[in-house]
Amino acid sequence: MEIMEVIRSRHSVRQYLDKPIPQEIRGQLDACAAALNREGGLNMQILYDEPACFSSRMAHYGRFEQAANYIAMVGKKSEGLEERCGFYGERLVLKAQELGLNTCWVALTHGKSKAVVGADEKEVIIIALGYGKTQGAPHRGKSAADVSNVAEDSPDWFKNGVEAALLAPTAVNQQKFRLERNGDRVTAKAALLGTNLKVDLGIVKCHFELGAGKENFSWA
Repeated sequence: MEIMEVIRSRHSVRQYLDKPIPQEIRGQLDACAAALNREGGLNMQILYDEPACFSSRMAHYGRFEQAANYIAMVGKKSEGLEERCGFYGERLVLKAQELGLNTCWVALTHGKSKAVVGADEKEVIIIALGYGKTQGAPHRGKSAADVSNVAEDSPDWFKNGVEAALLAPTAVNQQKFRLERNGDRVTAKAALLGTNLKVDLGIVKCHFELGAGKENFSWA
């Protein structure tokens, strides 16, 4: 499946089927997570058949149903950890979508995860994973002009990158980011006030990079 097709088809899903993820799919996800961990210097972990994390009062508040698998975004405490969790976590989310699974980024509305977190590490966020009762639905969002300096004469790669960035999941659909192009250099910034802004920025940068093509620009 072409990457923009994967990006467009992926929506947040909170209600899941009582259907285990087959071993073959687990193998592909685990291999992808291991590769992304090496690339991003992270310790993300996929936990299967572990519904306790979503049986808390907070998970009930978050309207989760039959969520039994999740990705724990874990890494060494460091500058930029949250952004890297967003960037590489979304890469894994899109792989899961490609494999026919559904996902939802979950900041607070879950119980205690079973991830192994070292003394020098932090669990930043988790991502629910499984077969959704539905494929989710798109949310109305901002326009390209709201979040970037895109213009009629902007190169196609920048327009495509901004389009992909607008499809990035952000906490409470806040879309509090800004993309500015100067030649082939792009600056991505998060707003100062909001929730999970650094994680969101990482997710947005992942989408922009996939939409624009890494060969066409560099991050400023």
